[in-house]
Amino acid sequence: MVVLLVRLLFMLAGGIGGYEVGQLARRLYLHNLDPVYTVIGFILSFIVFLGLGYVAGGVSGRFFARVLHRFQKRIEDVPGVDLFMGAVGIITGFLIAFFPSMVLFRSYPGWIFGLALYLVFGAVGYVVAVQKRDELVALFKPSLATAREGEGGSPRSPAPAREKLVDTSALIDGRIVDLCRTGFLEGTLVVPRFVLHELQRVADSEDPLKRNRGRRGLDVVARLKELGNPEVRIEDMEAGEHATVDANLISLARIMDIPLLTTDYNLKKVAELQGVRVLNVNELAEAVRPVVLPGETLRVSLVREGKEPGQGVGYLEDGTMVVVEGGRELVGREVEALVTSVLQTSAGRMVFCSLKAGKQETR
Repeated sequence: MVVLLVRLLFMLAGGIGGYEVGQLARRLYLHNLDPVYTVIGFILSFIVFLGLGYVAGGVSGRFFARVLHRFQKRIEDVPGVDLFMGAVGIITGFLIAFFPSMVLFRSYPGWIFGLALYLVFGAVGYVVAVQKRDELVALFKPSLATAREGEGGSPRSPAPAREKLVDTSALIDGRIVDLCRTGFLEGTLVVPRFVLHELQRVADSEDPLKRNRGRRGLDVVARLKELGNPEVRIEDMEAGEHATVDANLISLARIMDIPLLTTDYNLKKVAELQGVRVLNVNELAEAVRPVVLPGETLRVSLVREGKEPGQGVGYLEDGTMVVVEGGRELVGREVEALVTSVLQTSAGRMVFCSLKAGKQETR
């Protein structure tokens, strides 16, 4: 289509050029000849220049199509906020250059300096707007945490954040799908495009484990979009040329003023130090686990030996580790154990038990 349009424009220009050349030849050379020769000259001139336009249009059209294709490929990797801020910077630079250029354009050599002012201020405006985009976006974006005055002059409480920024680890983990299906997550899940690129990079890894993790994350995004509630939005905005995805996520969460949804414990700590609210799926899972109190009786299957002599280790249905003193000889069997203590660690909850006196069943 691009080649056809360019070729038609060149053929139109060639036809007009052939007509003008025919007119010039008639005035200079053909005015004393028979009118038939004048008409033939017009036709030949029109056909020749129309053909030149057809050939030149095809060559130029293919070249322009290649340039346009490269431009489209380049523009796909440029965040939309960069394009917008660059346009704003150029327009601002032109407005600043407008007033001094009005004086310069009144004289013959002055208009050259006027054009130079437009070029310089436009370029400076573009560079400043793109380099300082984070500060400018944060400056004009209203904070969700600002309390508004309600009716009667009483301040309203800050509205809860309706958007959540989703981390790579939360997508690979996959439990976010169950949270969405049960309705515990509302609003919009914002998935940055650089997170999708990171998942694609992991999915293309030669390591089978990494490749499976990356594909799982991409599948989770697709399942979230199929659910439709909450809405999933792919965010093109980036937060600068940061070295890591985690740094980009924290900066973007600060700019958009929304919480970060993750399962990464270290990312949670770093984000909280920078004032970003974090929703940790692991902490939610830990909070809703059944409470186990000392003195209660548990039935648990011992699957392996513990680190200390005589210990056997099993797991509850929710994944809680149960360490049974004296259970080493009963590995592979289901036992009744009496809870003696519960230890809460950063990795989760551990339950320590002792064997309950009585007959133990074999499974």
